[in-house]
Amino acid sequence: MATLRIASTLLRQSAARPISVLPIRGLATAKSPVNLFESLDTFTDRHIGPDDNETEFMLSQLGFDSMESFLTATVPPKIRIANSTVSNASIPALSETELHASAKRLGQKNEQFKSFIGMGYHNAVVPPVILRNVMENPAWYTPYTPYQPEIAQGRLESLVNFQTMIMSLTSMDISNASLLDEATAAAEAMVMAYVQSNQKKKTFFVDKAVLPQTISVLKTRAKGFGIHLVVGDAVDVLKHDAPPGEWGADIVLGNSARFGVPAGYGGPHGAFFAVTEKLKRKMPGRLIGRSKDTMGNPAYRLALQTREQHIRREKATSNICTSQALLANMAAMYAVYHGPVGLERIAKKVHFLTQILKFSVERLGFRVINASSYFDTLTIDISKHCANAEVMHAAAALQGINLRRVDNNTVGVTLDESVSQEDLLSIMRAFHIAASHPEPNFADLPTPKEPAFPHQLIRESEFLQHPVFNKHHSETEMLRYIFHLASKDLGLVHAMIPLGSCTMKLNSTSSMIPLTWPEFGGIHPFAPHEQVEGYRKIIKELEDDLCKITGFHACSVQPNSGAAGEYAGLTVIRAYQESRGEGHRDVCLIPVSAHGTNPAVMAGLKVVPVKTHADGNLDLEDLKAKAEKYKDNLAVFMITYPSTFGVFEDGVADACKIIHDCGGQVYLDGANLNAQVGLTNPAVCGGDVCHLNLHKTFAIPHGGGGPGVGPICVAKHLAPFLPSHPLVKTGGSAAIDAVSAAPFGSASILLISWAYIKMLGGNGLSESTNVALLNANYMAHRLAGHYSLRFKNKNGRVAHELLIDLAEFDKAAGLKVTDFAKRLQDYGFHPPTCSWPISTCMLIEPTESETLEEIDRFCDAMIQIRNEAEDIITGKQPKDNNLLKNAPHPLSLMVVSDKEWNRPYTREEAAYPMPWLREKKFWPTVSRIDDAYGDLNLICDCPTVEETASS
Repeated sequence: MATLRIASTLLRQSAARPISVLPIRGLATAKSPVNLFESLDTFTDRHIGPDDNETEFMLSQLGFDSMESFLTATVPPKIRIANSTVSNASIPALSETELHASAKRLGQKNEQFKSFIGMGYHNAVVPPVILRNVMENPAWYTPYTPYQPEIAQGRLESLVNFQTMIMSLTSMDISNASLLDEATAAAEAMVMAYVQSNQKKKTFFVDKAVLPQTISVLKTRAKGFGIHLVVGDAVDVLKHDAPPGEWGADIVLGNSARFGVPAGYGGPHGAFFAVTEKLKRKMPGRLIGRSKDTMGNPAYRLALQTREQHIRREKATSNICTSQALLANMAAMYAVYHGPVGLERIAKKVHFLTQILKFSVERLGFRVINASSYFDTLTIDISKHCANAEVMHAAAALQGINLRRVDNNTVGVTLDESVSQEDLLSIMRAFHIAASHPEPNFADLPTPKEPAFPHQLIRESEFLQHPVFNKHHSETEMLRYIFHLASKDLGLVHAMIPLGSCTMKLNSTSSMIPLTWPEFGGIHPFAPHEQVEGYRKIIKELEDDLCKITGFHACSVQPNSGAAGEYAGLTVIRAYQESRGEGHRDVCLIPVSAHGTNPAVMAGLKVVPVKTHADGNLDLEDLKAKAEKYKDNLAVFMITYPSTFGVFEDGVADACKIIHDCGGQVYLDGANLNAQVGLTNPAVCGGDVCHLNLHKTFAIPHGGGGPGVGPICVAKHLAPFLPSHPLVKTGGSAAIDAVSAAPFGSASILLISWAYIKMLGGNGLSESTNVALLNANYMAHRLAGHYSLRFKNKNGRVAHELLIDLAEFDKAAGLKVTDFAKRLQDYGFHPPTCSWPISTCMLIEPTESETLEEIDRFCDAMIQIRNEAEDIITGKQPKDNNLLKNAPHPLSLMVVSDKEWNRPYTREEAAYPMPWLREKKFWPTVSRIDDAYGDLNLICDCPTVEETASS
């Protein structure tokens, strides 16, 4: 009865409420259910920030009476597509409940076999405290790459833990903060060695025992550089009695996924990459280093930031645009939680169980080929009891397990820390069945006491002696450490992150939930085809939907970052041209308004820049002249659309026709696809191939600097060349070699984009793009008169992002882009993209997920900072000691004495420049960090015991 009374009261209040006069927000769309049984948990309402009233208000502020009239003024009509192209008719929408039911059904189609295949992938045990509080915690997975270190000290410290862990375990001088996967890390090592030889030594030797997926990726990368890859026997070289750093290795790489990261049908996983001191400034990827802030306190930052490869264009020496920060942080936390003693216990358990298995199978008459030296892997000749290996695999299947397929007479078994007594019994039982032997029994098996490999291979040196690895071993301490670090980082859980060209939109909880289900997380990437029907269907549906959205014929999800996608697309183009006898084509035309272009160099292309006009539009005359000049050798034209200048260019189709008329192909960078969906597409614009950033347009979290996914979609004539894999059938009839270690790249997080697309449906996807464009244009309107908008179209409109130029403030008051960025931190915001694509500019992108209130709050902050800058210009504040130059202002600065304060403004002006900050403020944890000091004094590991004690 109480429930009925409450329901009756709510209904009466709802009927009586004068909605038109109350300042309340509605759902993103005010559409009423068609019938009583229609789902109410529709995702579009929760994903899009502004409601109908806010949308109408923003349109009116821009002078439009409808969304369609606004879109007509924003997107060139000649490239618009029919509204039905991306609609609920082509991509039906599911409610959140329906999506989870569908994911459960498909998950159940992945057979829950336990794989002991190895080959770089293991059944990792994820400590629950890390699973729940890092992997499933939006405070860890929603932040961006830590380019603003004052509001990123938590994950920077964790990534230093990762670097220290790798340096300690490998005994190398320095480690980066992770790479995409083991195979691409090997490719980076090959290119690094090639560059170190001044590009004179072109032969690269690879041991035949290196994983086949790694060799395949090496083949792909070697081709672009003209490197001669030799695969042979190097076993004798590798028999050493110490970590690689102690016997003279220059570069050490591998996969850290065994440290508590799920297999996930191939990823994502954080590769590690460590080098000697002399190579540190040529090492690919991101490097975290210690520096100090203006108060002299130690602080972490991205070291050597100018080496970020995706902005170096034709000077690039690496194909890195991201790392695997979230997975590296998980691996680091695993090492922190277990410490050196715990890791040694795990290693001993795995090795001793492997000894028991070896004794068991040898007693049955099977021959262990690597009996003289092994750790966790046995290679077993089964020919004595089995007509062929299929008999053995059939016996294993009866036990619900997968073994490694080696050849017709050999199988492999790799154990890991997840192996229980029952698991070991299942493996033994499979061999007993194959040998027609009675049930196995543990009772008469010896208990190992010593390692089974030569004593000289035992490590003698200590490892992980830093305090952080020897303190947080209870769950209570670990939990507090995780949350302590998270409290230092600004993520989407705190505020909008308006980074241009990064599309920091909502990473919905509903699309994240299936990710950690065992039906998806526990699958080995080389599991038999028939066991992964659920994954196969999800991947096929995602590829089909991406083709509908882009207008292309075929898709590959293998590339595991944006730059990897660009590289794959360009390599596909080159393979296509070689098939036509046009392998000599090696010129790549790229406008200065394009996004990252380093993959052109990696693919063996010569970059020729193309001019843009003062209004940001592509200079078609310059393009035509250069296309004609290089006509005989023109391979490809790379263009970003809308451009990174934040405008839809009218001449994109004309530009593509110029290239096609000169025999070239068009690569349309999909980094800004969030501005296209449902309005236009890369195929209509004239492209032949594009990559998509699923971690932008399709809502995979940025994870503090990775993971990402960069699938490519291609026209029909390029489909035969999509990338293959040596162990799983992928790609077309004339496929290039692999571009990543796993056949479907970072397969587990494809679930997120699959769910995002399914829940929005075609209508929701299109509405999301419409609102993203509207939010950006409203923001441009609000900031007009306060800042100089660098580029807009002939109707005064921008695309999904806007570029404001701050050069005037440098001239008038010596204020740099960095000063505005750091002051924004005091207002509780992550700054926009700074000094890119133009050094004096900020590139701002609000996305569709932000409400009008949040957009206004950001604009209010920017306008107030403009007023503060005016005080400096007019002399009310000195040019060298003011609110902007001294920003940010951490809490530690607020409590210094009046004598130490010594600033011409109050603490209140520094910390609470807007009234809403008193209720809700994110504090930077350090003051401005000294970049130059950090690069000159490069320290990239954890503090020592002595340093910790002294601090």
